[in-house]
Amino acid sequence: MGKKALGIPPRARAGTDAKPTPGKQAGGRSGAKRHGESGAIDWLATLLQGTPKRRADLQRRPRSSRPTQLWLIVVDASASTRRHGALSKAKGVLAELFERAYRDRARIAVLDAHGAQPQWHWHGQKASGALQQWLRELGAGGGSPLIPALQQAHDWLQRRQRLKPTEAQRLLVITDGRLREWPRLAPSPCPATVVDIECAPIRLGRALQLADELAADYQHVDTLQPLTRR
Repeated sequence: MGKKALGIPPRARAGTDAKPTPGKQAGGRSGAKRHGESGAIDWLATLLQGTPKRRADLQRRPRSSRPTQLWLIVVDASASTRRHGALSKAKGVLAELFERAYRDRARIAVLDAHGAQPQWHWHGQKASGALQQWLRELGAGGGSPLIPALQQAHDWLQRRQRLKPTEAQRLLVITDGRLREWPRLAPSPCPATVVDIECAPIRLGRALQLADELAADYQHVDTLQPLTRR
């Protein structure tokens, strides 16, 4: 099953080797069995960072030495995402991401963009089982305050970068793009991916425009779904 690797390196304890080798760390602790470069390809992680064009673009796991990872996820669950199973597909992708983040002790921030105004649910805490509970209860309805959500996300990421300059951040926007119009958006302050969940027979293609303005990679959810079933 393809999963998004959101791993962070283990902390070194006092008196342990600062540069452990795969398989064994000083003090008897077990380290990664393999170097990240030789691990299995993480296809969901790879595609969320763009279509791979060369071997170096392939994401692998385990990652034995990586900076702390943060994913800020903006989820558009407006009424239009009820159609053609759009939100259901989005929840399938998110369920995988949350599961992987929980196992790898990654940090997650979630901004829900439906109803009258965006709502924050996490602000960079380590992933927990509460994420899956929230996801099960998430339903589509109301308007789409996606643009205010993206503006809040932009400001929040900039503030966090000042506080945590070594953190590896990524923005994930999940939306069907069904907005009438919006002001020009500033590019994302960190690497970003827009996952398009528009599944209607006749598509407006506005999520692609959003991706262009955010300087983000673009993926349609149908290119990710088969990977979640492996």
